[in-house]
Amino acid sequence: MRRLRLCAMLTAMYSLSLFAQKATWFDNVKVSGFAIAQYQWSNPKDNEANSFNLRMARVALDGKVAGDFYWKTQIQITGNTSTLASSPRLVDLFVEWQKYKAFNLRLGEFQVPFTFESPIHPVDVGFMDNGQAVLKLTGYSDRSGMHSSNGRDIGIMAQGDFLKNANGRNLLHYAVSVVNGQGINLKDVDQRKNVVGSFWVMPIEGMRIGVSGWEGSYARKGNWTDEQSGESRSGVRSLPQHRYAISGEYASNGFTFRSEYVHSTGKAFAKTMTDTNDASASDCNLSAIGSKADGFYALGIVPVVKSKVNIKARYDLYRNNGEWNSAKTFYEAGADYYLAKNLRLSAEYALVNDRSLSKHNYSLVNTELSIKF
Repeated sequence: MRRLRLCAMLTAMYSLSLFAQKATWFDNVKVSGFAIAQYQWSNPKDNEANSFNLRMARVALDGKVAGDFYWKTQIQITGNTSTLASSPRLVDLFVEWQKYKAFNLRLGEFQVPFTFESPIHPVDVGFMDNGQAVLKLTGYSDRSGMHSSNGRDIGIMAQGDFLKNANGRNLLHYAVSVVNGQGINLKDVDQRKNVVGSFWVMPIEGMRIGVSGWEGSYARKGNWTDEQSGESRSGVRSLPQHRYAISGEYASNGFTFRSEYVHSTGKAFAKTMTDTNDASASDCNLSAIGSKADGFYALGIVPVVKSKVNIKARYDLYRNNGEWNSAKTFYEAGADYYLAKNLRLSAEYALVNDRSLSKHNYSLVNTELSIKF
């Protein structure tokens, strides 16, 4: 059944591509994608790991239709196909009206505008993965218990750039979305929409400074035990989520410096949803991690040989309950080597300090081969 579903998705995309080649009202249709192969070694006490892995692969179609409309559809393939978290699935499907630079309107399933790093292409993030705060508070491996959604949701978004300077470069950017709050490929549960938005200024070429906000909820329909009375309850349980991020970045001529602080208030479900047919989908009991979390990262990527060799470092902290007893910190250093323009070999070493473990410190080595097409 899973193979049939994947085949159907690929066939649909291929058919759309053929149709687009014949239809004159489709313009600039292209097929793109990427793949990341990974080897990772780590040695936390009693939980050592050493494995090759296909981290992620995506195939996308995008183009213009009827002049002012941009469209995109993208599927992701990675690892085990038995769960929502890693099975072949649709991650993007939207249409955007782009008649005016200052006001674009997008409808469908797309990346929500929260943090600078979340919308960055996975190959271009520069490290083994997004920062922990982005992963945990932006809909990837979200602390709320939401299934892995790659920072995406279903809804509508307005965005644009405006206020040009003397050189014709826009100084301000905004994006505001109204989404279900349930992640990718799922309908709303509690009928309470989430509002997610970001705003940033671009004072000089390559620099942006901004803020993001997230107001809404994550909900499930199922059963739970009331924390106060101990009674069994059933129905829809909605957990409010209030989040903000403060972000800064400078990226120019191969140099990248980026830093973000992300804060969250809102309780979480005890089990992460992994399958809509699994018990996790209807388990509405609360996690013991509480209602607060925050994280901070700062990174630098410097070209040693332009377009050929980079060196890089990152400090990455996340506190799952907002307290230092849950802090997990990565001290990372590494390098990239471009075998060709879109073929890159990356290697990193990280010293990890995890205060939730009896032995806090351990090492992690990560290597990746990534290709874009």
